[in-house]
Amino acid sequence: MPNDGDTRDEDVVSNVDETSQDKPTADSEGMDMTGDVGAQQEDAGCLDGIVEGTDGDAEVQIAELELDVANLSDQLLRKAADFDNYRKRMLREKEEFGAYANRELLLDIVTIIDDFERAIRSADESEDFNAFHDGIVLIEKQFTSMLERKWKLARFESVGEEFDPQKHEAMMTEERTDHDQSMVLEDFQKGYMLHDRVLRPSKVKVSMPVEGGDGNGNSENTSAE
Repeated sequence: MPNDGDTRDEDVVSNVDETSQDKPTADSEGMDMTGDVGAQQEDAGCLDGIVEGTDGDAEVQIAELELDVANLSDQLLRKAADFDNYRKRMLREKEEFGAYANRELLLDIVTIIDDFERAIRSADESEDFNAFHDGIVLIEKQFTSMLERKWKLARFESVGEEFDPQKHEAMMTEERTDHDQSMVLEDFQKGYMLHDRVLRPSKVKVSMPVEGGDGNGNSENTSAE
């Protein structure tokens, strides 16, 4: 049977063993610290790699954006130059159109001038006034027909028509008792229509309706004696 002294010695030894097991040794602490430092260095290296990768991507993006800006600037300059050339070309074509817009009409007119020259030359050679007159009448008919057919320029008659201030310009008036409205009595200068518009009004003599008369259209003197 063990005595009390032996029991106390065993308890002390047991406590010492437990304490030695719980307390870390210097070697284990050194290994743990070394491991922590290595892990920290590894993490720092990873972060540096991420930062370097991010910086590299940013530089690439900046370079791409700068290239895009340069391309857009070049396109803008080209478009501006193209528009300026287009504007100049339009102005030049407009000037040319204005200068040669009547080319076809002028060609028709010089053809009529040729006819006049032939008529004059024929009259000089034959000294036949009637033939010259007939030639001039023929040229006038050809001229007016060409203007109406090709250029829609038509001469209109006015005598016997009701006076229309849009078509007629009254140069003279005459009092008439046989008219109940103003009528064109005489045509001093022909009027012309271009398509459906009056190009030039005719210059005319117009009747002025009055009451009383001798029955022949002439007004009577109705003043009191």
